[in-house]
Parts: sequence; structure tokens; C-alpha cells
Amino acid sequence: MYRIKTLNAISPVGLAKLPASQFEIDNEAADAHGILVRSADMHSMELPKSLLAIARAGAGTNNIPIDACTEQGIVVFNTPGANANAVAELVVGALICGSRNVPDAVQWAQSLKGSATLAKDVEKGKKQFVGPELRGKTLGVIGLGAIGARVANAAVSLGMEVLGYDPYISIDAAWSLSRSVQHCVTLGDMLPRCDYLTIHVPYMPSTRNTINTQTLAMCKDGVRVLNFARGELADNTAVLDALGSGKVAQYICDFPAEELLGVRGVICTPHLGASTPESETNCAVMAAGELSDYLKNGNITHSVNLPDVSQPRVGGRRICMIHRNEPGAISAITGILTDANLNIENMVNKGKKDVAYTMLDVTGTMDDTLADRLAGIEACIRVRIL
Repeated sequence: MYRIKTLNAISPVGLAKLPASQFEIDNEAADAHGILVRSADMHSMELPKSLLAIARAGAGTNNIPIDACTEQGIVVFNTPGANANAVAELVVGALICGSRNVPDAVQWAQSLKGSATLAKDVEKGKKQFVGPELRGKTLGVIGLGAIGARVANAAVSLGMEVLGYDPYISIDAAWSLSRSVQHCVTLGDMLPRCDYLTIHVPYMPSTRNTINTQTLAMCKDGVRVLNFARGELADNTAVLDALGSGKVAQYICDFPAEELLGVRGVICTPHLGASTPESETNCAVMAAGELSDYLKNGNITHSVNLPDVSQPRVGGRRICMIHRNEPGAISAITGILTDANLNIENMVNKGKKDVAYTMLDVTGTMDDTLADRLAGIEACIRVRIL
């Protein structure tokens, strides 16, 4: 029986993927084997020795101490793509609302309450909110993953010319992308042509402030910029300077910051990207499935700190080892199994930076000392026998 602790409210549909015959949901457990989390900050949390995996019901994992987990052999999962449709729909809505100045128009219309000349005021005042149609305009999409590809395809359907930039596009994303989306090799090829620009890349040190003084300088005057990925992807100071000069006509983002609020030309939504019942359910179902498959079968899918390794069971026992990615580790493992007179029916090994994961299906008689002998390998971080 695996004990699972939840640090946030998790969709019941997701929890239903952890049957009571195999999993116990105990939110007070001090010795949990798995944790399901959404936004709770785990950096100050003491990680129990029993903990094998953490599954984040969402894409970002900034609230999880990744390095500490890796050192202790704790696999951290996230759920990329589970909220893609929710975010993409919001971006399309923001494209339309921003271009037509809907937020300002709504706020202004509310101020007319009680006017004795309401109809006349409306007809006289509406001209201040005139904004361009999307059809025939050019949208640049930075990042063509699950969300970016959906946004690009939707924009094509709206009659926009769509340019895409993603040097790391996956095969799955490429297959899902409309043939009408034009591929740009560099940002320099794309930015000068865009009437609208939207960014959909993960936040990493290398992507911080992708929207900056230099990239904005390459854009058309009056470009409208959208950021529904991560606040840190845009340099807010550079954006505000570009708004002041007229280089940027509008900045629409899902990440309010003190310096952005109350600024003309800025529209902030309160991090609504994944805030739909469907998205929360999708994330919970995916996270629970990842956690279950790892605890029961040792399979790793969508880990942020370990390589993805998955294979069907072929009988016998399964040995799962997290170890440092260094020479001699594999020969040490197989040497111990040979000495134990165990036959390797299936074996897979993958590395991810300084850490590696080896999974072996073995047959033969296994004694109680095998796990200790494998754990004694110098490179070993954690070993499990299923």
C-alpha cells in the first residue's frame, strides 16, 4: 500500500486514478511515498526518507526543491500540455479583447451608469476605443509547443498570417502545426514583420527576459505583445519604455506586477491561464497517472529531474536504480546481478545531466541482500526492487 499526501486540493477525478486497494490518501502522513501538489511551496518542507516521488499538477515546478529531490533520489513530475487548451483559449481571447480595446471600453461603459444621455454618450464616446481587426494581420509566435501550436493554428483560422520561431520544436508539435504557419530561423527574421507577438516558452535562465530592449527594437512600431507563459520572460522596464515611445502599442500579460498596474496600454489578468475546471482535472489526472506508474512499475514519464524511461513488464522482478551518471555504474550493477545468478530479461539506461536511471527486469531466485548490495555501489543514489 502506497501512502499519498496532497498539499493542495486535487481534483477528485485525478484522485480516483489512485485506487484504494493500492493507495492510501493520507494528508497527515509523515512517511508518504508520494506527494501530489499544485502551488504549495515545498522549499522549507522536510522531505521524508520514505518519499519516492512528487507530482506537480501543472507545468511549473518553481515551488519544488528540485536539486534536493535529485540528491535524495526523489523523482519530480509535472504535467506539460494538460492545461494547454485553457491557456491557448485565453490567449486568443486576449488577442481579440486587446486589439479591440475591450477592457478599457467595458470600464468606460460602466462609468455611464445614471447618465441621462446614455445613448448619445455611447455613440459619441465609442470612437476612443477603435481597434484593428485581426484578419490579415501578422502574428509572431515564439515557442511552438502544446500551447504555442494551438495559438498559431487558431490564429490561422482567424485569417491571420502566422510566423513561428522555435529552434527546439518537437516532432509531435511539428505534426500538430498548421502548414500555413511560416517557420522563421531567427527572431530577427520574424520580429520586424509582426503586428502581434506572443511568447510560449518555458522559463529558464536562458529564456529570462526574452522580450527585452534589443528584441523590442527589432519589432514594428505599434506592435502588440502578449505574455501568458511566465512573467520573467519579459523585462518589464524595457516593455514600459517601449510603451512610452510608441514602439509597443499594448502589453497584455497574465502576471500582474506593481510596475505594470495602472499603466495605460497594459492589460493584466490575474494568472488565469490554467484556471478552468477542465484544466485542473486534466492536470490532476495526468499527475496521478505519472505517480501511480512510477510507484507501481518504476516507469518515468514527464520528469523534470530524471530521464524519461518507460517499458512494459516482462515478468520476474523489476530493479529500478537512480544513480550518478558516471563510468562504471552499469558494469557494477550487472556484475552484482551476475554474481547473484539473475538473468536480465530487459534493461534500459538513460542519463540526464549528472544523474541516470537504470531499469532492469530480471528472473531467477532473489535473496534479501540484493538491494543492499546494489545500494552499496558508489554511484547509487536510490534503489528499489518491485
